[in-house]
Amino acid sequence: MSQPQHVVMFSSGLASYFAALRVVEHHPDHEVVLLFADVKGNNPSPHAGEDEDNYRFLREAADDLATVGNTRVAWLRGDEDIWAVFRRERFIGNTRVAPCSKELKQKPAREWLAEHCPDDDATVVHIGLDWTEQHRKAAIRRAYAPRPVMFPMMAGPYLSKPDMMRAARARGIEPPRLYDLGMPHANCGGFCVRSGQAQFELLLRTMPERYAYHEAREQELREYLGTDAAILRDRRGGGTRPLTLRAFRERIEAARRGHRATGRYP
Repeated sequence: MSQPQHVVMFSSGLASYFAALRVVEHHPDHEVVLLFADVKGNNPSPHAGEDEDNYRFLREAADDLATVGNTRVAWLRGDEDIWAVFRRERFIGNTRVAPCSKELKQKPAREWLAEHCPDDDATVVHIGLDWTEQHRKAAIRRAYAPRPVMFPMMAGPYLSKPDMMRAARARGIEPPRLYDLGMPHANCGGFCVRSGQAQFELLLRTMPERYAYHEAREQELREYLGTDAAILRDRRGGGTRPLTLRAFRERIEAARRGHRATGRYP
């Protein structure tokens, strides 16, 4: 098989789908590979990896793109999920350092490119960042150098998330359900260690079983490592301290009880 001319980092979210659509529409006669690095590993839990509806969206989006141009999906999945990576690295990921992203997305993608795209100048890598993420371009280009990197969604017409949701439905594809739940992105089933407390509170409210799964995994790993580290940080009262998912849930539940008792949050 010849070296593909375009590779789109296909994340199973809306932005990567529309980035791929723009690439295919602009290069209908070129081969376009949709490169999906799956973070599920061999974990059978429905709470590991992407949300199950993301996998449905990915397949439907790939089928749609295949009607537009010459595309194929390269689906990468190793043995580890994010918690296996944290255990091996002896480090619980957080907003500042996320070894899961490096080990399960960036590293497999670069290894695939090295194997299938040895001629650096013959393949263009496309990333689905939008115009609000200009600050990330330089680091990403360094990461994939010397291959050229393009950002199709940073060119007009600019699309907001609601714009993309409407456009996907117009093409007969229902967007990933996480967007309708209020998630800012559809990564990792709504559980992303780079997220802040607002998203974790949303996950607790909308997907309590998934929150409980990750809460238990965090506690197991804390006990295994003998560490006080946690995904979240508590900045109340000055200073910064680890805030476990269990402690964060208990805080939210206490606030809800106070609201029900007094009619207002404490």
